[in-house]
Amino acid sequence: MSNILIIKHGSLGDIAQACGAIQDIFENHKDDKIYLLTTGPYVEVFKKNPFITDVILDKRLSRFNLIYLYSLMRSIKKLNIKRVYDLQNSSRTKFYQRILFPNSGLNKWSSSETTLPNDKTKEEFDKKPVLDRFDHQLKTSGLSTKNTMFPDFSWACSDIKNIKDEYKLDKYILLFPFCSPHLDHKKWPLYNELIDLIKNKYQGQYKIVIAPGPSEIKDSKKINATCVLNNGKALDISELSSLIKESSFVIANDTGPAHMAAHLNAKGLTLFGSHTTAHKVSIERENFKAIQVSNLNKLSANKVFEKFEEKIN
Repeated sequence: MSNILIIKHGSLGDIAQACGAIQDIFENHKDDKIYLLTTGPYVEVFKKNPFITDVILDKRLSRFNLIYLYSLMRSIKKLNIKRVYDLQNSSRTKFYQRILFPNSGLNKWSSSETTLPNDKTKEEFDKKPVLDRFDHQLKTSGLSTKNTMFPDFSWACSDIKNIKDEYKLDKYILLFPFCSPHLDHKKWPLYNELIDLIKNKYQGQYKIVIAPGPSEIKDSKKINATCVLNNGKALDISELSSLIKESSFVIANDTGPAHMAAHLNAKGLTLFGSHTTAHKVSIERENFKAIQVSNLNKLSANKVFEKFEEKIN
């Protein structure tokens, strides 16, 4: 038995996307212990992952914080790691590689760089869809991949009966009209118009709900929908996963919850502007589709409603 390390720091959407790759790493290392290095927001949810032995917290403090860096590297070295699968593929994890296993290659450190195709630069390779990149990385590392292209985030769900009972949630449409403040270009501005269209057509058949994050609770008052919280606080990742999975339909901006919905096999739509493409971020699934436009501000509520009606029936 050996110890294997996976690195996946975040973000929320990336966590959902990576769970198929994590499962494949487990399937190829069934006699080994699998450790996962991640950041604070994802420690608790990853403790539920059945394919991980234990979770290691990386606070991602400054590289010049030598005391912290020494402590983290020392704790990892104590595990006598046989192989690392770097699913973050960032400048920070490349820095960790130089400290932990200097001059190591594919046999010790699997990353997008150590598995880079001979005919491509990293910049060219990074233009490929994210799940294709994971699949190439793991296959080039000698692993068989059955789940990487088909992530299943259902393991993250928890029992939310008390929340559904409190808000009388039976058939409900879940909206995610928010995004990070520095990503306003991902925000579609016409959710209230869409809500009016849905309510007028379906006359109470569906409850319209939102589940804001901690920093979005104040802004949620601007949306004409039921705001779902747990004792006045934002739902945690496990609760949110269940709320998404048990919904009738999800409509979301290109944010973490949209990627969760895609990999929870939820039925829904996500709205993309020109910032990237649905293809590149591997978000479209059998039940979850994207509307791609050049300018989200010009996407009409009627257009989204038409697509919603096509998919919900």
